[in-house]
Amino acid sequence: MDNRLAFLKTVEPFSLLPEEVLDGVVDLLQEVQYPKDALIYQQDVSKLRGLDIIVEGEYETFFYDSEQQKRLPEVYGPGTCYGGMSILLNKKRSLRTVLAHKGTKVLSLPRRDFRALCLAYEPFFHYFTARYGQRMLNEEYAHFVKPTPAPEQNFIAADQLYSRRLETLEARDVVSCPGTTPIYEAARRMASGKVSCLFVTDEASKIVGYVTDITLRDNVVARQLDAARPVSEVTDTPIVSIRRDAYVYEAILLMFQTKTRYLLVEQAGEYVGFLSRNKLLSDLAQSPFMFIQAVKLAQSTRELKRRWGMVPDMVNQLLSRGVKPEIVNQVITTVADTIALKVIEGVLAEQGPAPAKFVFIVLGSEGRKEQTLVTDQDNAIIYEDKANEQRELVREYFLRFATSVSDQLNDIGLHFCSGGFMAKNPKWTHSLSHWKRNYHQWMSESNAETVMKFSTFFDCRYLYGEASIMEELREFLHEELQGPLDRFLFLMAKNALQYEPPLTFFRGFRTFTQGTQQVFDLKKTMSPIVDLVRVYALKNQIFATNTGERLAQLRDKGVFTTKEYEELLQAYYYLMGMRLKKQARQISDDHTAPTNYLDPKQLTQVEQVTIKEIFKVISDFQLKIKVSFTKAL
Repeated sequence: MDNRLAFLKTVEPFSLLPEEVLDGVVDLLQEVQYPKDALIYQQDVSKLRGLDIIVEGEYETFFYDSEQQKRLPEVYGPGTCYGGMSILLNKKRSLRTVLAHKGTKVLSLPRRDFRALCLAYEPFFHYFTARYGQRMLNEEYAHFVKPTPAPEQNFIAADQLYSRRLETLEARDVVSCPGTTPIYEAARRMASGKVSCLFVTDEASKIVGYVTDITLRDNVVARQLDAARPVSEVTDTPIVSIRRDAYVYEAILLMFQTKTRYLLVEQAGEYVGFLSRNKLLSDLAQSPFMFIQAVKLAQSTRELKRRWGMVPDMVNQLLSRGVKPEIVNQVITTVADTIALKVIEGVLAEQGPAPAKFVFIVLGSEGRKEQTLVTDQDNAIIYEDKANEQRELVREYFLRFATSVSDQLNDIGLHFCSGGFMAKNPKWTHSLSHWKRNYHQWMSESNAETVMKFSTFFDCRYLYGEASIMEELREFLHEELQGPLDRFLFLMAKNALQYEPPLTFFRGFRTFTQGTQQVFDLKKTMSPIVDLVRVYALKNQIFATNTGERLAQLRDKGVFTTKEYEELLQAYYYLMGMRLKKQARQISDDHTAPTNYLDPKQLTQVEQVTIKEIFKVISDFQLKIKVSFTKAL
């Protein structure tokens, strides 16, 4: 008894109590010994029966993140207490996971008696609450103690958003006028038809443009243009249309990608109405597309950075509601595109108009519209050829422009490409004729390095500028693909065979060590699908960049059977969904940098079986490509 009392006087919170109270506390203590290492408490699961006072040995305490990695480890040795904050401030559940090492002896004060002491002696109670407050100042600690709840469906509209087709919506009737109509008459027709968009036709009654309230404000009133002039002089373009059987989300994504506020709805080759972006978005007030609209309206780099930081939460919510990974990819890509466009337009405003027509293109996963949350910049610039005396000035402008764009994107969170595939790299900002030489060289002097470059630049997509420049490059590539390409396709196919699915002979997972885990790389596991589909797309001159779209066109051409198409598509997007979930969880739940590594032990039995079947599908297609393109292997 005397030994316990003497010991208790050395334990900080108990030293705050009167000695006569300590005499009574000693009688309440229960001794517990741990002869071997043991799991005592699990964070936020185990309920504490009392306050533990360590006499001998030690408690090892920590948080587990979603990857089962130990975070914020801390040792409680002799003379320290564990459990006070958990009992008082976490509904009796242990804040942390606790292991008792061999030889640990603990005196436990029952929970009811501990609370009675807290009520009776404010300094004793204050010791634990003050300690909790100090800990909560640590952002990482606070994150694990009270994970930030996901905003209540902030980014989720009704489930039918992703299953509803445009044919279920009521499109507005098309109101039009000939291009020769005076501007004032066009405005009258808009007023009488109660529409904010009037479509303009040519001599053959084909719709060639449109006029909106904003058009009249900016191009007529602000410029004090004579309202008797023909409306064709102020017509906006381009005309963008969509099939009536398309999905609602496809329409909204198309609007953002083409920067149009109006879509003509097409059925059997005819326009049957039109939809406005404002109308669609008002019906989807809590959808990801309102978030994209907020990105578009952002006024500063700081706000763009904040918006990009919200994307992981949005991804988490979309996936948790069962939204398809390919749709989530498109949402991420559209947000990234919108941010890039804002930055490009801002830099052009700062540096002045470009001295030549140009196109800003995106490459790699961004070009394929398959961005994940482990993403970096992949972009390039193609500008029109200029006379010799202007070349250096033009090139100097675009390199300065590209550097500013890349630097701002990096600050926002779209980080520099580690491989240097960025427009700020002088290698990837050139005139159109220079780009044509690049493609010709990569295809005619094929080796492992040039094939890798071509793969990246074949997955290129228009983002900003003069689309005709990119079309000319595509036409050039189409001509180049007419020539003998056996060696080129051989090397491209060989590239698709570089990485074998991580499956052992006995159908176990082949892993490598990463920290304290045995993992495999999800990105590398998916890359053979991307590579083999790209080879078939090249051979068949399919210029779609998205892997899913390429697969669909290859099926339509009879290159893949419907069964092969479905197997590859399912395999690719199952892995993509797993990859996105893991990355979103790492960012949102663990506050760690996202990775592509996956520990098979964290998978359910069903997930393990599914992934092993996917690995078999990939292996079978690798065999097919080996037979088709690389008979010499």
